[in-house]
Amino acid sequence: MCCSTEGPLILLWICLCCKMAVDSIMGINSETRNYLLYETFLYYNPLFLLAAMLWLWGINLRVFAAFRINYVKVFDLDNTHLMWKEIWMIASWITLIVLTSMTSYLYLSSKDSHLAASQPVLLYSILPLMLVLPFDVFFVTSRIFFLRTLVRIFLPLQPITFADFFVADILTSMAKVLSDLERATCRMFHGQVATLSWFEPDSTCGSHSIWIPCVLALPYLCRFLQCLRQYSDTKDRTCIFNALKYATSFPVILVSALKYHVAVEIWDGVYRPLWLFSGLINTCFSFYWDIRRDWDLNFFLGLFNSKYPLLRANLLYSSHLICAFAIEMTPAVVHEETFPSKIPLNLNTCC
Repeated sequence: MCCSTEGPLILLWICLCCKMAVDSIMGINSETRNYLLYETFLYYNPLFLLAAMLWLWGINLRVFAAFRINYVKVFDLDNTHLMWKEIWMIASWITLIVLTSMTSYLYLSSKDSHLAASQPVLLYSILPLMLVLPFDVFFVTSRIFFLRTLVRIFLPLQPITFADFFVADILTSMAKVLSDLERATCRMFHGQVATLSWFEPDSTCGSHSIWIPCVLALPYLCRFLQCLRQYSDTKDRTCIFNALKYATSFPVILVSALKYHVAVEIWDGVYRPLWLFSGLINTCFSFYWDIRRDWDLNFFLGLFNSKYPLLRANLLYSSHLICAFAIEMTPAVVHEETFPSKIPLNLNTCC
C-alpha cells in the first residue's frame, strides 16, 4: 500500500466510489433518501470506525518509532509484531473493502433491493472469515495472537497480561461501535436489510432490543472482571478502585435502556435525572482516574513544579501546550464515552 504506484490507484478508486455513491444518493427521492442514509450509516459506520482505529494505531506506532520509544518492550510484544506500515496496509484494505461495499449498496438500492441487501451481508461475512482463516496468509501469527487475546479477555481465568488489558481497554472505548455491529447483524439475520420494518417501535432489532445494553456493557464487564482477577493475583487495592470505575458505567447503560420501556413522563421525571446523575459520577470518576492514576499527575503537587505547573517535570513533547490540551479534552472524551458514543482516542501518551 505504500508503493508509489499503488497510492494513485487507491486515491482514484476512492474518488470513483465517492462519485458513484453521491450520484446514487442524489438519484433517490428525498423521503426514501433519508431512510437509506440512516441505514447505510448503521451498517458501514462501525466498520469505518474500526478502520479509523487501525489508522490511528498506526499513527501511534509511527510516533513511538519517531521518538524512539521502545513500545515493543512496553507492550510485551514478540519479534513478529506488526509495524506501523503493516497496520496501515491492513487499514487501507479494510477501508477500500468497506467503501466498495457501501458504494455497491447505495448504487443497487434503487435498482434491485435484494441484491443491495446482500452487500452488507457479504461484507459482514467476509471480514470475520479473513480474521479466522486458518492459512498462512494475512499475518496469520498476529491474527492468532489477537484471537487468543480475545478469548482471554472474555474468559479472564488466567493472570492478566498487558495485551489482555490493552485490548479490553480499547473495546471499552468502542462499546457503541460494538452495539451498532450487533444491531446491524441482527437486522441481517432477521431479513430487515433494505426494508423499513426495523423503524417500527416493536422491531426485534430496534432500540427496544435487550441485546443493545448487553453488548454495551460487555467490554466494561470484561475490564471489571480483569481488575478483580488482578486483585486476586496481586492483592493491590488499586485494582478494586479500578474495578469500581468500570462498575459505575453499568447504571448509566441500564437506566439509558429503560428509556425505551417506560412512559415518557416517567422517564422525564424519574429515570432521566437518575441517568444524568449516574453519568456524572462515571465521568468524574473516569476523569480523576485518567489524570491521577493513568497519567500520574497530581494537581496540588504540580503547582510547585516551576518548569511545567500542573504537569510532569519531564514531558514527551517539547511543547507543554499539547499536554494541557490533552488534559482539557479528557472530560469531553469521557463525556462522549458516557453519553453514549464511543470515540477510539488515546490521549494518555502525551505526558
